[in-house]
Amino acid sequence: MKTLHFRGVDPITINKNSIAIVGSRRMTRYGREVVDKFVSDFVLNGTTTISGFMYGVDTEVHQKTVDYRGHTIAVFGCGLDVIYPPENEKLYKQIIESGGSVVSEYEDNAKPHLWKFPQRNKIVVNLASIGVLVIEAGENSGSLVTAKLAKKAGKKVWAVPGPINSSVSVGCNELIKSGDAQMATCVRDIIKIKTTEIQNSKIPDNLNTEEQKIFKLLQLEPLEIDEIAQKLGESVVEIGSTLSIMGIKGLVTESGGKFFICHKN
Repeated sequence: MKTLHFRGVDPITINKNSIAIVGSRRMTRYGREVVDKFVSDFVLNGTTTISGFMYGVDTEVHQKTVDYRGHTIAVFGCGLDVIYPPENEKLYKQIIESGGSVVSEYEDNAKPHLWKFPQRNKIVVNLASIGVLVIEAGENSGSLVTAKLAKKAGKKVWAVPGPINSSVSVGCNELIKSGDAQMATCVRDIIKIKTTEIQNSKIPDNLNTEEQKIFKLLQLEPLEIDEIAQKLGESVVEIGSTLSIMGIKGLVTESGGKFFICHKN
């Protein structure tokens, strides 16, 4: 691997347990939901995510990882002084502030060019210790190029199946059908984490009775506030107040209307 320029932490210090996640720039609602499902569980299990900082799936992977208080590595196809796409300037700062890394093999002022992105994909693949997960990929897309690079490098490749009538699922479905990728419908298909390992994670000692009840529920699955209230037989107002306190303590976080246990990195 070429010498890498980086901002934030050294990517080599957080890539020992890492997964590259790539996909379409034309991400659908289905793709967004899939990213949320996988990233939340990867972060819960201490897995660093890696992607290419572009529109669509890349950006969603980085943003969700930050939201769930995990570590993510963003690999640029330009210099680190050139934020591309420019809409991701806030995300750039969030990745660094959250203990992640932004990386490039190019000099800091290098402009983005089409030929640089396939080169960037090699770094994405090489940094990933676990392998590559493809979420939504059109026919002949850049994500399929990344999958080929991973296979050539001896890395494992997984793909999430999608609707057969969706143009951005053609690539993923073909990867699975051809045997070039293993099908993944949940994180356990990739890192083989047992349900009990998630459910039996240690409950913090400083929780009151109400907080313990909520924590135990969220160990099983992310839930919306009304779902928590219904399961505990309590008012949404009371649950909301407790969740706010738990959020301040750094115990839970919210994304997409659902509450998750914060992974302690």
